Amino acid sequence: MDQIIYHNAERDIAQILKNEKKNPLQQVVDYLYNTFSHYSWVGIYILKGKILYLGPWNGVQATEHTKIPIGKGICGAAAKTGKTEVIADVKGDDRYLACFLSTKAEIVIPIKYNNKILGELDIDSDTKNSFKDQDILFLEKITDMLIPHISNL
Repeated sequence: MDQIIYHNAERDIAQILKNEKKNPLQQVVDYLYNTFSHYSWVGIYILKGKILYLGPWNGVQATEHTKIPIGKGICGAAAKTGKTEVIADVKGDDRYLACFLSTKAEIVIPIKYNNKILGELDIDSDTKNSFKDQDILFLEKITDMLIPHISNL
């Protein structure tokens, strides 16, 4: 059953990006937030220089972390290494930049092209151990799909 949901979501997001309507990145963020109940906050950061700037997002409230230097926090760590960060329990990771008291888990997937970091997809969950292998594979495919839509190629 879960595989069908992820497959359908991948297809739907491909369609959103293909249509190239106004602000496709916001549409993808909204889709992820509204489709997956365990995603409590979804945002895309864009890398400019050595700073990640918050772009489109969706969640109950805004994050105070609108600018994150490379190497700072979980987002900054993912931008530095270029590797997906999956944190099962944010309270146990001293790199975590607290945004919301409700957040228990986080996944950050770099958006990269030819080994150059363009930005990243950052998702929080209000449930510990929320992100499974299926989420990782799915979200890594989605970030690859976002590459042509990131302006700093």
